[in-house]
Amino acid sequence: MTAQTYLAYDYPLLSAFWTMLWFFLWIMWFILLFRIIGDIFRDDALGGWGKAGWLLCVIIVPFLGVLVYLIARGKSMGHRELESAKAQQSAFDTYIRETAGGASSADELAKLSEIRARGDITDEEFRRAKELVLSGHGASAGTGSATPTSTSSTSSTSASGR
Repeated sequence: MTAQTYLAYDYPLLSAFWTMLWFFLWIMWFILLFRIIGDIFRDDALGGWGKAGWLLCVIIVPFLGVLVYLIARGKSMGHRELESAKAQQSAFDTYIRETAGGASSADELAKLSEIRARGDITDEEFRRAKELVLSGHGASAGTGSATPTSTSSTSSTSASGR
């Protein structure tokens, strides 16, 4: 029996700690490497040759390339990520507004017809508000001075009715 077998008492707790530490450092290294590669491709200020040069530097000499990249472009890396997050949030907000916009005009028309049925606004005010809603400007955009007053009296009427 010349082959050594490792038992639990041959691998002490401190060795297990160091093994886990190196394992997590190795995982963090790959996360950092992929973030830098993503940042290289995300940067619009770099040209094609600049991107190719940084990518070769990061892939061929990974440790030195990553450290040099972080020193040279680390600060702007955060700015680019922040701009990207803001652009994504803006696109998401625009999408939500466009998607919810169709249902809100129908809701506004329903509310206007309820207000007219109660007699809070005249038929002429209803017609003007309906035209504004159908044109896409919204009922509150320019229905005149009578509509905001009537909607506030409507909300106080509906609040007292509950």
